[in-house]
Amino acid sequence: MTASRTTRLLALTAGAALALSACGAGSDDAEGPAAGSDGVTTLTVGASSTPHAKILEYVDEELAPDAKLDLDITVFDDYVQPNVQLSEGTLDANYFQHLPYYEAQVKDRGYDFAHFEGIHYEPFALYSTSVEDVKDLPDGAQIGINNDPSNQGRALQLLADADLITLKDGVDATSATLYDVDENPKNLEFKQTDPAQLVRSLDDLDASVINGNYAIEADLSPTKDALLVEKAEGNVYANFLTVQAGQEDNPALKELDTLLHSPEVKKYIEDTWSDGSVLPAY
Repeated sequence: MTASRTTRLLALTAGAALALSACGAGSDDAEGPAAGSDGVTTLTVGASSTPHAKILEYVDEELAPDAKLDLDITVFDDYVQPNVQLSEGTLDANYFQHLPYYEAQVKDRGYDFAHFEGIHYEPFALYSTSVEDVKDLPDGAQIGINNDPSNQGRALQLLADADLITLKDGVDATSATLYDVDENPKNLEFKQTDPAQLVRSLDDLDASVINGNYAIEADLSPTKDALLVEKAEGNVYANFLTVQAGQEDNPALKELDTLLHSPEVKKYIEDTWSDGSVLPAY
């Protein structure tokens, strides 16, 4: 097989993304992807660049031919369009999101989706270019934090686990926001921004909690460069393959998910990201 066909799509403006998200969910193609005359099924899969697209490229080159699959991988630089385009039928599946984000998107935008089990997760971590130990964060330190509700609580929990803040009693970390911060003894000043901007603004802040995939793209390692790293035990943020509702029984999509949960992919993840920046979820 030739090298994977990977297409990168830049994020649309917020207005355009919201307008597209209002389009009706679901595809008229009830049958879903099917094999061509050569017996091979082509699947168009949307993914974040790293590690998702890289994992898919490995599957396409090493495992898909024997499974009679051919992956057409579309890379996105944002977290909105993969679900928009899946709902419109432009994609057969996407691979970029975890359960809290998925559930928030389905609730807020009315998507009719289904998902498979978790494949991998990328630990959130706190990074700094000016501080070498979390105890050295100054009073009133400016901390970058993502503005995505399903991930903001994740970032806050990381800080709470290190006793930098506390969250109000009874608050579920998967949905917590800055309004749920109870005690803030260091008077940390939070700077909310789009997840993709956190790396770019790191030098302007005392520290930032950065999403795993964006940290990887910036050559930041949670085990080598971070002040704090998210706990692996009980982690609910494994990323999985998402499809339109009713397509979870499609043979080609089920086969792709099986490949993504194979021993070969597990070893690929462990070998490629040996620093623990990407961890298998199975």
